[in-house]
Amino acid sequence: MLEKRASLNHQSDESSEESLIRRVRDGEHEAFYELIRPYERRVYAAAFSITHNDADAEDVAQEAMLKAFKNLRQFRAESRFSTWLIQITVNEARMRRRREHTRLIEPIGEQSDAEGTYTPRDFADWREIPSETLERKEIREKLAEALASLGAIYREVFVLRDMQHLSIEETAKALGISTASVKTRLLRARLMLRDLLAPGLTGAWNTRLDFAKGTKPW
Repeated sequence: MLEKRASLNHQSDESSEESLIRRVRDGEHEAFYELIRPYERRVYAAAFSITHNDADAEDVAQEAMLKAFKNLRQFRAESRFSTWLIQITVNEARMRRRREHTRLIEPIGEQSDAEGTYTPRDFADWREIPSETLERKEIREKLAEALASLGAIYREVFVLRDMQHLSIEETAKALGISTASVKTRLLRARLMLRDLLAPGLTGAWNTRLDFAKGTKPW
């Protein structure tokens, strides 16, 4: 019964979104704000995962929204609107990062090999961070610092998949990589974060990482 109700709600959301897209295309431009409102935080998080700068992330988010508005007629519904929007955001953030070229020092886990290699300290006690623990300010700060130390290719995948809850396929599409690469990078990102955070969390890695209802680290 619950699954049926969830399916009906999902269909209703999709129908509402399709209606908003049609309205915008028909000239009701104010409807665009209603269309993008559910994804504003997700767009900002995707931009921040690449630029790692509040001001740049805000600029990228605004530019991505503007491009989505200008190019809405090109949206063919081959993927979800949110995935298309995130893809625009990722591309915009990457262009900004290339233009500014601010990263002079290669961060942890980002080698010349696109996938790189990473050996965790210990596989035996691998657990994920409980969402309730992340609600504590000090843990959020530690997570933000740990994310900043990851290579961009790992941080992007981790934010989109584990924090924004895109599917493997949606993450791959948004980043323009294969699903196999998403899985590989996600595993390595989780392991690197585990090694960076575990010593300070005193064994708190015991349930699935879930940001759905918790506070994001930015």
